[in-house]
Amino acid sequence: MKLDARQKLFAVLVALFVTSLIVGDLIGGKLYDVGLEIGGLPLGISVGMIPFPIVFLLTDLINEFYGKKAARFVTLLGFAMAWFTITVLQLAVMVPWPESAFQASYDTIFASSQKILFASTIAYLTAQLIDIAIFHFIKRKLGERLLWLRATGSTVVSQLVDTVVIGFIVWSSTKTIPEILGIVLTSYIAKVVVAIGATPLIYAGHALVERGLGIVPVLPDKEE
Repeated sequence: MKLDARQKLFAVLVALFVTSLIVGDLIGGKLYDVGLEIGGLPLGISVGMIPFPIVFLLTDLINEFYGKKAARFVTLLGFAMAWFTITVLQLAVMVPWPESAFQASYDTIFASSQKILFASTIAYLTAQLIDIAIFHFIKRKLGERLLWLRATGSTVVSQLVDTVVIGFIVWSSTKTIPEILGIVLTSYIAKVVVAIGATPLIYAGHALVERGLGIVPVLPDKEE
């Protein structure tokens, strides 16, 4: 079967999306100390933020060029792959060890990743569905105008939910409330800044897909 440009692009977007999601979850347990405080709250940010700009851009492209149903499908696929990863990690940790100096390090890294993945799946599914709903609500109201508003506006709302849920599930057993609030606040501010700063990339990505590949966005009345 020969794939056309639209099908090939969709496969690439889905592969990058799921990979960025899983990698971000796996590395999310490492915190970078910003060295600042706001209202007495120490600020720290998870390195899981590294793939966030990629996820943000891919979410927008899938929403815009493939519509609501495709975006929901990719969201559920990412959710399923995250749980597949959790299951594989659980099995890997349960396998008996021979005598090895690396056992403690291995179990510490991959067992702790499961908690982050579990929290991320809950936050991710909720936030993505909110993001898709807001994105397409704005698109229906305004049509093709104000691309930056539907892309950034949906992210600003959905990522607040995502950041709060992850922050409190992951860190509630190891950090104080002020420390958790500091992590949540820093991560959310970083996500908003990235979303705003990535606006030129969104327009560049749209131009590349439309003009370079000849693929047009899905119109609001064609999405359902």
